[in-house]
Amino acid sequence: MAQQVVMKNTGLRGVAVADTKVSFIDGEKGILIYRGFRIEDLAEHSTFLEVAFLLLNGTLPTRKESSDFEAQVLKARPLPPYLLESLRHWPREARPMDVLQASVPMLAMAEPELAEESRGANVGMATRLIARIPAAVAAWHRIRQGLDPLPPDDSLSHAANFLWQLHGKKPDDEAAHDLDVCLILHADHTFNASTFACREVASTRAHMYAAVTAGIGALSGSLHGGANAEVMKMLMELENEKDIPGWVASRLQSGSRIMGMGHAVYKTMDPRAKYLKQMAQRLGKKTGQSRWHELSTEIEQTALKAFAEKGKTEIQPNVDFFSAPVYHIMGIPRDLMTPIFAISRVSGWCSHIIEEKFAEAQEKPQLYRPQAEYVGRYCGLMGCEWEPPEARTDA
Repeated sequence: MAQQVVMKNTGLRGVAVADTKVSFIDGEKGILIYRGFRIEDLAEHSTFLEVAFLLLNGTLPTRKESSDFEAQVLKARPLPPYLLESLRHWPREARPMDVLQASVPMLAMAEPELAEESRGANVGMATRLIARIPAAVAAWHRIRQGLDPLPPDDSLSHAANFLWQLHGKKPDDEAAHDLDVCLILHADHTFNASTFACREVASTRAHMYAAVTAGIGALSGSLHGGANAEVMKMLMELENEKDIPGWVASRLQSGSRIMGMGHAVYKTMDPRAKYLKQMAQRLGKKTGQSRWHELSTEIEQTALKAFAEKGKTEIQPNVDFFSAPVYHIMGIPRDLMTPIFAISRVSGWCSHIIEEKFAEAQEKPQLYRPQAEYVGRYCGLMGCEWEPPEARTDA
């Protein structure tokens, strides 16, 4: 019998827990691949819905498949009336990620294929989630401002329709394209925290909506999807700072983090960050908001020099470092930056959930069940002796 190896306190870093065909990362070389395709090629040539189809089905769609998939997403855009009515009664100060996480189980209540466990049914559920999560985010933003949610516009692309439902103004083609590229860049990233949360829940044979709800909860944390909002908070606090090198030095001397710098996998610059950095520069010039790109770049260059002096050349900008100014320039509120991450990542989550449920010849057990080493109080194999309250001491 093989000896069991217990790896303590690793956070599962470097531990392979399952096979996947969905995406691949080479952290040393800064490579990200979806289903065999480099992220650079997809960002240059594809649309988000084409990439979503690729992630869900394993191949890029034919022209007919693409048209059919877009039609399915279009049909699924409207939210159930009961969800819209419910949103109107929720506290206006509620955080958008909490609202989104609460909305997904409500969408499950109207899911016609919820009890079906076929691959086709799960792809159908994924398609509806891809269509409706943007609508839920936009509807909540309107409602919390005292405005009515807007119906979808079937003439608009996926990204353009979201901006329309969010702002009440149809975006120009360039703005819609830029957001579409952002969605492509965020669509999947192998076994990150939120994806692993989805797969762990799916491994219990819970339905897709339950698994996606778990993913949203994981994404909301400041060390994961919430990091982009923290980056923008940092930039806004530093907008008028005259001594960025001094601020960076102070942060590093105190042992504090610079949000958006460093990644659990990449040891070079995040390939997604390269695209977003260029986008931030271009959008800044177009809108007269170049300060955000200039500030980000100054922080980046100063921090990289400081890290290099300490031999920490692996600490580089990640996707959040430049997605934050991009979204801000697009007029997206800071607390909606992480929900937009979810709008994209739901395509990857659902692809991983389907793989978890239906992958061929998996060599892992169906149910994830890691082991922990107990380091708490110990009174022997028989356990500690229970005493009535009056006999207990404060010690």
